[in-house]
Amino acid sequence: MSRRRGRALLAVAAVLAVVAFAGCGRNDFANDPRPPIPAEITVRIDKSSVAVDPKSFGAGLVNFTIANLTTTPGTFVLHGPIDASSGEIPANGTENLKVEMKTGAYEASVNGIAAVPFRFTVGAERASGQNDLLLP
Repeated sequence: MSRRRGRALLAVAAVLAVVAFAGCGRNDFANDPRPPIPAEITVRIDKSSVAVDPKSFGAGLVNFTIANLTTTPGTFVLHGPIDASSGEIPANGTENLKVEMKTGAYEASVNGIAAVPFRFTVGAERASGQNDLLLP
């Protein structure tokens, strides 16, 4: 019986070794860094002008929060390497717009409101958010 028991233990050990070795997996996988943290940009629309703040930021995902401070509804429009527009912004209301911005010169304007457009430049892509803590 001890010989049989020894063979059984040897077979179980061999199976466990194979399973453990197979579970190790590859160690040459790609570990790409996280994308940059989205930039939070505010846009103010009044009866005479459009203002973007901050005035300079890097390329990547941008969350525009647009405040229409006029008594007329309008649509926020971006022209440049990437063209984009928001939905209609109600009078004295707000709207959000997410855009993957590329490096280059842009003009922010408003359809429906006679406001002076705002020109700004988007710089090189922002740094990765890889080492920032508490990010989703």
